[in-house]
Amino acid sequence: WAELEVTGRAAHGSRPDLGIDAIAKAGPVLTAIGELDEALGERTHPLLGRGSVHASTIDGGVELSSYPARCAIGVERRTLPGETVADVEAELAALGAQQHRILLVREGFEVASDEDVVAVVSAAATAILGDTPPITGVSYWADAAFIAAAGIPTVMFGPSGEGAHAVEEWVSIPDTVAVTRTLVGAAERLLG
Repeated sequence: WAELEVTGRAAHGSRPDLGIDAIAKAGPVLTAIGELDEALGERTHPLLGRGSVHASTIDGGVELSSYPARCAIGVERRTLPGETVADVEAELAALGAQQHRILLVREGFEVASDEDVVAVVSAAATAILGDTPPITGVSYWADAAFIAAAGIPTVMFGPSGEGAHAVEEWVSIPDTVAVTRTLVGAAERLLG
C-alpha cells in the first residue's frame, strides 16, 4: 500500500489567481495509475495471473469555498513473486505525484512444486478426499508468506467458502472437517 500526494496552493474560492487546485492536478495521476494497471496486465504468473494497481482512497480539500492545497491518493499495488519493493518504488515515482510513500509491503510468494511439503500435503489430501487436489495460486496475501520468508516451506490448504471480508463470510463444514483430517495426516507423515 502507498500514498501519493499531489500539492497545490490553498486560496479562497474567490481568488483563482492565487489558488492551485490539488484535486484537479490529481487527475493525470489517477489516469497514470490506470495506465500502469493496464501495463501490469501484460506480465502474468502461471498460477497467480496478473499483478495490479488501483486507487483505493482519495482525500483532499477542507471546504467548498477553498482551493485544496493537498490531495492524497491511497494506492494498492498487488505484486507477483519476483517483483521487488524497488520495482514498486520506481512505478510510484513515475506516476507524477509530488511525493509518495510506502505504507505497507507484502511481497508475493510461491513455494516450488517439488518441495516435500507439497507432496506430503497432496498425498494426505488424496488419502482423505479420494482425489488429488490441484496445485493453484491465489491473488490475495496471507500469513503463509511470513512463514515462507522465514525459510520454512509452506503451502496454503483450506476449505471452500465465499465472502472473504464481507458481511456474510462462510466456509463449508464438511470441507473444514476434511481439511482438519488432511492436516493431521500431513503432520503424521512429516513427523513420522
